[in-house]
Amino acid sequence: MKYILLTIALMLAACDKPVPPKIAETQREALEKAKGVEQAMQKEAEEARQKIEDATK
Repeated sequence: MKYILLTIALMLAACDKPVPPKIAETQREALEKAKGVEQAMQKEAEEARQKIEDATK
């Protein structure tokens, strides 16, 4: 009897799909914008390092 109840409980638990976390649209946009700024800053820093290396050669 307990195995039948356990099986039914597992079947019902497997049917529930996890709900993806919801982020407000403005927060999502801000996150994407911040990622773009970070990439631009990294690119500029790499270019500056390259200029320094070229100047010291």
